[in-house]
Amino acid sequence: MTHSIRHHLGDDVLMAYSAGTLPEAFNLLVATHLSLCDACRAQAGAFDALGGAVLETGNDDVAALDEDALAATLALIAGGSVAPAQSDTPAETRRNGPSGVLPGPLRDYVGGDLDDIHWRPVGMGVKQAILPTSAEANARLLFIPAGAAMPDHGHKGREMTMVLKGAFIDDGERFGRGDVEIADQHLHHTPVADVSEDCICLAVTDAPLKFRALIPKIAQPFLRI
Repeated sequence: MTHSIRHHLGDDVLMAYSAGTLPEAFNLLVATHLSLCDACRAQAGAFDALGGAVLETGNDDVAALDEDALAATLALIAGGSVAPAQSDTPAETRRNGPSGVLPGPLRDYVGGDLDDIHWRPVGMGVKQAILPTSAEANARLLFIPAGAAMPDHGHKGREMTMVLKGAFIDDGERFGRGDVEIADQHLHHTPVADVSEDCICLAVTDAPLKFRALIPKIAQPFLRI
């Protein structure tokens, strides 16, 4: 059965992605999500079109834009006066790459699909693979066995976690393939992989996590989390 994406990216993230102001790790997660989510891809296209429309007005007019400019331009986009950018890539290739579980943007970092990931154990059956990105933020793939819980933790910055396979439950909410959970300094949680199958996620952070338990605190510097 096909999973319907329910947990999307916010407009602030999509606008920053369109403007090119996100760190590489967050760009990777957004691009991966957009390859699966028609709704967010359309919204990102609208922001791309908005940026193009603003640039076409010239610098003098940019300074004069008021708070209604965004809504007005998005209304033009919805009415067809400004067309969002369209992808020429077939939908199936956007979603899964040529084949397999990993969407196309992520395959480029891994160099293939699940069989090409170099997993490292982090304890309790959980594995991770750190992806090469710029220093402003970290990106990692996580393998969480079915029914296993991640260590209870909080955040010093922002964490975005996207499900690639399986699902996890957090605070009564279920996150399946394509869903993104966004956490900040106000969230302390213990995500648990759904018992039906192992869960594989892409997680990006711009600051270390905050653990309560002693063992995760000791292991944190070595695991780079």
